[in-house]
Amino acid sequence: MSDTISVSQVIDKFASRFCPENAVGVNTCYQFILDDAEDFYLDIANQQCHAVRGEHDDPDITLITDSETFIRIVNGETDGMSAYLKGSLRAEGNIMLATKLSKLFKR
Repeated sequence: MSDTISVSQVIDKFASRFCPENAVGVNTCYQFILDDAEDFYLDIANQQCHAVRGEHDDPDITLITDSETFIRIVNGETDGMSAYLKGSLRAEGNIMLATKLSKLFKR
């Protein structure tokens, strides 16, 4: 069930689930704005990932949703594209980066 993990736990686990071999040449910042939880961003460069709480000054893409949708996407219960098409996930900036996000992390 999606309520068994918190947004904070997900943020803490991003680095351990990162697949550096899939991030060759990736130098980007993913900002996550969650309506009902803390905001954070993923700074990916040099095949490393840093999850940072707060807001980045100039992210390449901003993904906006609520914590329930975010957790369901992370857990694989909901596809990110489906959430986007249903309006429960918004993207601003370079939206093509959103399609690459799932390849950078293992479940």
